[in-house]
Amino acid sequence: MRKESLLDSFVNSIPDPVVIADTSHKVIYLNKAAREHFENGDNLPGRSLMECHNEDSRRKMDEVLAILKKGDEVEVQITDKPGQRTFMRAVKNSRGDLLGYYERYMYWPKRID
Repeated sequence: MRKESLLDSFVNSIPDPVVIADTSHKVIYLNKAAREHFENGDNLPGRSLMECHNEDSRRKMDEVLAILKKGDEVEVQITDKPGQRTFMRAVKNSRGDLLGYYERYMYWPKRID
């Protein structure tokens, strides 16, 4: 199995949405869950991820990207809603240069106490 095919299969096996973007927020890749999560998800590669978010989210994403660019953090939680958390995590090359980030959404069912 080719490495690219294996990586694609791995990311698509993740049940939560995962979006990979470069340092200008341009979408490079979406897993299957992300393509289904975002309206027009199949049309997002090559476009700005900012188009999918409201003003407050865009501000947070810019703040977190600035933190990632400074190298202070590797992963930052950007939302914490009932049943959902969203994280931005740095994607770096082997030299430690920031190539972009991925946005990862975690969902879980409601608890019944």
